Amino acid sequence: MTDIQIAVQEQPFDQNAVYQWLSEQHSIGATVIFVGKVRDLNLGDEVSSLYLEHYPAMTEKALNEIVAQAKVRWDIQRVSVIHRVGLLQTGDEIVLVGVSSAHRGDAYHANEFIMDFLKSKAPFWKKEQTNQGERWIEARESDKEALEKW
Repeated sequence: MTDIQIAVQEQPFDQNAVYQWLSEQHSIGATVIFVGKVRDLNLGDEVSSLYLEHYPAMTEKALNEIVAQAKVRWDIQRVSVIHRVGLLQTGDEIVLVGVSSAHRGDAYHANEFIMDFLKSKAPFWKKEQTNQGERWIEARESDKEALEKW
């Protein structure tokens, strides 16, 4: 059985608390955590902030479906997905994906799979504030290509 924590929130998350939860069972031999942050440069422009919007029902459904697919593919024990919304500044943490399992291969692959699909399939809309003004961020071709390996 896989324990799952999924949260979409405005407030910062506590990486240490997530790690403790992911790794507290003695059957867990591997814990992989990915944390994404707001960069200060994108598409050649300086970024001062990022605003993320979402539609709660759609977002939760998509995140749960992505995690369910990972559970089918890999032997994972715990999963935590936390995605922030609202106004974020450069350097702020946006997303955390954590996976624990008995073995590192399952944890690594499941974590990368969840992040790749979250990036391309979860309904988040991002607007950057740059030195050139505001702009909505479109999905990158490299994000779409990352899905092809799965």
